Amino acid sequence: MKYLIIFFSALLLTACKKDKETVQSSTSSDSISLVKDSAKTEKTTGKVLVDIIPFPKEIKECSCYFARNKAEFEAEKYIYADDAGKTAYMKLDGKRLAMNLISSSDMEVDEELTKEIESDHYKISVKGKKIKHEEALLFEGTLTIEKPDGTVETMPIYGECGC
Repeated sequence: MKYLIIFFSALLLTACKKDKETVQSSTSSDSISLVKDSAKTEKTTGKVLVDIIPFPKEIKECSCYFARNKAEFEAEKYIYADDAGKTAYMKLDGKRLAMNLISSSDMEVDEELTKEIESDHYKISVKGKKIKHEEALLFEGTLTIEKPDGTVETMPIYGECGC
């Protein structure tokens, strides 16, 4: 009889311990998954922050440079500049970048300007239409920035290309 009481007591104690462990582990895993979900939401904002840059000192001769609109262009608040050959400059997500120009159209042939720029984290496309033909060529168009996560930002641009 003694052994039977000891056996049932031991069985009850282990059964109670298992229930407590199960309840505790499910509570902690729920709070962990909530933290993971909120962290994912904060990372993907869906925006690319495009900042104003001073005219790059690296550019010595021919160049193209653009602002968001005519007023900002006249105030020299540029968001894009390139040396009309190999390198484009922008400040994206708080970092000043010098990126490789992959392709650029010949502006003398037609009335449209196209440029493709690439870096490790961005693909940028510039498309514009000539609005004035003077010493420098004035353009209006769009600048499209694409990130590897699929975020795409398109904005109007106004600027000029010339030597």
